[in-house]
Amino acid sequence: MRAVLVISEVALACVLLVGAGLLLRSFLRVLDVDLGFQPSRAAVIKIDYDDGNDRNSRVRRGAILREMLRNIDSIPGVEASGVADMLPLGRNRSWGFQAKGKQYPEDMALAALVRIVTPGYLGAMGMHLLEGRDFNWQDTDGREAAVIVNQAAARRFWPGEDPVGRLALVNGDTRVIGVIRDVREHSLEFSAQPEMYLSAAQADPEGAELVIRTKLPPEVLASSVMKTLRSLNPAQPAAEFRPLQQIVDHAVSPRRFFVMLVASFALLGLVLASLGIYGVISYSVTRQMQEIGIRMALGATAFQVQRGVIARALRLALAGVTLGTIGSFAAAKWIASLLFGTRPTDPATFAGIVVLLCVVALFAGYLPARRASRIDPMIALRTN
Repeated sequence: MRAVLVISEVALACVLLVGAGLLLRSFLRVLDVDLGFQPSRAAVIKIDYDDGNDRNSRVRRGAILREMLRNIDSIPGVEASGVADMLPLGRNRSWGFQAKGKQYPEDMALAALVRIVTPGYLGAMGMHLLEGRDFNWQDTDGREAAVIVNQAAARRFWPGEDPVGRLALVNGDTRVIGVIRDVREHSLEFSAQPEMYLSAAQADPEGAELVIRTKLPPEVLASSVMKTLRSLNPAQPAAEFRPLQQIVDHAVSPRRFFVMLVASFALLGLVLASLGIYGVISYSVTRQMQEIGIRMALGATAFQVQRGVIARALRLALAGVTLGTIGSFAAAKWIASLLFGTRPTDPATFAGIVVLLCVVALFAGYLPARRASRIDPMIALRTN
């Protein structure tokens, strides 16, 4: 019964460790994805401004934002700054979008995610402009409407073609002026969707987030940035100046919590399995003290005694690992939907857990084996 309990503990620990190992490898793959922007050395703050909300508001908004960003860029340590109404890994919305003059299948979604941004935003976010140009302050409401698209939009709406310079339909004719690398907008796990960027002086944003890329720690610039914002708008409310990395961390926090939870149970199972192996082997050594004494009196060496005790510990572990591996395959298929870039039957994870459990069993059996090899045959033979 004791052996059955130990084997069950090892099997359960094996299932938990394999699950934790797969989730951990998946989590590391998520952290390694190309975000399409660089969160390091960048920070964001929500801003407020009054553009009048009339038919000339776009013209007034462009002037306000231009002056604001000019003053922000003049702060020592600021490399780039820009404003967007929505940031990646947050809220999303989509507008109708298609290439002008092209025909598409009826079931094809003619829409793209939309961000309304100012000149400088792409640089502040660390996004990569692959073709064409960024927005400038001449892209105003009185000029031809301009749009920047991502690679996913270029592939979907202009397959095999260069979209720069072509017309798209976004509330009317809009000229494509650039293509940027895909950005993870929904989450780190989902591939990029078609996306477009419009000028804040040609469209109506739903908010304003100021992004600053800096050579200094962002918190050092917080007071200077707030002072500059309030010099342009005394009604600017107090807002949190947060690192852009915080947005990325928040996006992966549910997966991180789940990995930590499963890993905690797995470590607990490993500790219980090692204690179970140690307890059973130690008890067996105590029960077999006279037998071991007789064997040593007949010429058995300390090494042979240790080998026999450790071999029993490994047999228990291997029996548990065999059952646990079978159960792990079933559990891995059950959590397959939670994995990213990792196969449920990942051989490296399974092999690593098997080796780990065998090593733990080896150490759990070593102390009782060492104690057994130090038994004095004369004392053992006199023990009742």
